[in-house]
Amino acid sequence: MQVGPQFVRVLERVEGLDALAGPLVSLVGRVVRPRVVRNVLSGTPIGHPAHPLLTDLPIGAWTASALLDAVGGSASEPAADLLVKAGLLAAVPTAATGLNDWSDTQGAETRVGLVHAAANTAALVVYLMSWRARAHGHRSRGKALGLLGLGAVTVGGYLGGHLAFAKGVNVNRAAWDEGLSDWTPVLADADLADGEHRTVDAGGTTVLLVRSGATVSAIANTCTHMGGPLDEGTIADGCVTCPWHGSVFRLRDGGIERGPACVTQPTFQTRIHDNQIELRS
Repeated sequence: MQVGPQFVRVLERVEGLDALAGPLVSLVGRVVRPRVVRNVLSGTPIGHPAHPLLTDLPIGAWTASALLDAVGGSASEPAADLLVKAGLLAAVPTAATGLNDWSDTQGAETRVGLVHAAANTAALVVYLMSWRARAHGHRSRGKALGLLGLGAVTVGGYLGGHLAFAKGVNVNRAAWDEGLSDWTPVLADADLADGEHRTVDAGGTTVLLVRSGATVSAIANTCTHMGGPLDEGTIADGCVTCPWHGSVFRLRDGGIERGPACVTQPTFQTRIHDNQIELRS
């Protein structure tokens, strides 16, 4: 029996966690609402989520510290202490990006994310205690606390992996959509009036068509962030806003005006041929 997956499945169903998670999600959502904050914490400028990248820093520093504590001897003690401190500093932006991502989850993902955050917070507190013990010359206590902290961060890392790879949190929802290599008719030109929008099927991909004067824009309808239906959002000023989490994409090229999305939205070339709107990737 796979103990880990069984434990997480039980955790996903603990509705009692919602009483704590709900207010925290709302609080984090208000804190990260400003556009610049949202974009930076979501990883919008770098083109993929920032949190997984940053987790390598504290985990790597604390793991290396534990290795030096175990086999490095007295000569490596300053380096081990420095690594504990470096991990503490790196944990701050890592936690900030993680909370930002967590604020977009719901249900089971929110519950697991809450315990993920609790485990990592426990690790942060224990490593802070380890650093203080080392600074005051209590090396044995500092090493023991370091091992305890490494255990806590390992639990947190496991739960984070479950969220990313088993639940697909923050995975690009348009990554597997196939493009159109040839011009493909999708709608009669007369069926899309100026100022209107409609969704069409284009080779298995749902595409949002928007007409503004003589221009027809075509953008994948499934939001890359969490899969929200863009056709149910707001269309204004050449952009479409996802109704789920407020990501704003430019219709002309799928570029991101506002996160939490960090991967551009797929778009299609358009033309009018034989009174049909045709699309091509």
